[in-house]
Amino acid sequence: MKKELIKIGITQGDINGIGYEVIIKTLLEPHIYDFCIPVIYGSSKVASYHRKALNLEQFQLNQVRNADEAMPRKANIINCVDENIKVELGKSTIIAGEASLMALEKATEDLKNNKIQALVTAPVNKDNMQSPHFKFPGHTEYFTHNFNIKESLMFMVSDVLKIGLVTNHVPISQVSESITIDKILTKIMLMNDSLMKDFGIRKPRIAVLGLNPHAGDNSLLGTEEKHIIEPAIKKAQQDNMLVFGPYGSDGFFGAGNHTKFDGVLAMYHDQGLLPFKTLCFDDGVNYTAGMPVVRTSPAHGTAYEIVGTNVANEASFRSALYMAYDIYNNRKSHKEMNANPLQVQDRTTVNRA
Repeated sequence: MKKELIKIGITQGDINGIGYEVIIKTLLEPHIYDFCIPVIYGSSKVASYHRKALNLEQFQLNQVRNADEAMPRKANIINCVDENIKVELGKSTIIAGEASLMALEKATEDLKNNKIQALVTAPVNKDNMQSPHFKFPGHTEYFTHNFNIKESLMFMVSDVLKIGLVTNHVPISQVSESITIDKILTKIMLMNDSLMKDFGIRKPRIAVLGLNPHAGDNSLLGTEEKHIIEPAIKKAQQDNMLVFGPYGSDGFFGAGNHTKFDGVLAMYHDQGLLPFKTLCFDDGVNYTAGMPVVRTSPAHGTAYEIVGTNVANEASFRSALYMAYDIYNNRKSHKEMNANPLQVQDRTTVNRA
């Protein structure tokens, strides 16, 4: 089956981080152009600066004014920032934050208007991006707001593990008061829906982790499991979802039980990302589930400490690009299958080899 060639936007991220390095290394692979037309939102000047610093001058960019002009078999770039912008490798600067936001806003506008079919965001520095136009703790909250979604799911995804979060960028002291029966149930529903529509799993099995050590140990170490988490799981089960738990996080991952489930729901950021990055750091992907559009990101940050040394691993960014394409196609197949239940479903995925 011939792959549909779609336009996938790529934001530059922090210009002083490893964003351009992993973007360039990924787009040097000829296979990328067999399934997508990449459109970078950033700066051709900044890209050239990184290309020379990394001695990757064989990489060529096709400058375009807008996504409509993007050409197949080329790495296209739209200039979103002033040409005189200053690059300071490995440093967090206000200018870098402003440049991150300009690229992000332009790409988001094109995503809304269907000028690109999916978006991959390179890592940003959440601190230097803060401004009157960006008052969010991260990309996930930014997209949730911009697409008028009440709730989305921060979904860390790989072939080994798919783990979502009930609370995202919340101080640990506020986690307990932030989780409710309705919130957990909503996240379970978002995960179940995403596993079916985005990943082609017909009847997902979902594990829910507890909040306290040993999942509360029958309320000896906390009562959130009994009063909040267990009732949410029971409601999900009554809605015909295969949901189990709550499980103590340490024993759950220590015994390898994550391999028995299609998705795992964690209560807070580090509870989910610690095992995910331990198991899947090289090729894991951060996906924002529950939105009408497809947005993915590598599972790492700006990595200021290694900028310009040519040692950044592009595997996670490459996986994010592949996954954006796969999810776009899986959604399309799911929609067509529901429109015609008798139709044989053919889910196209990109060969990552």
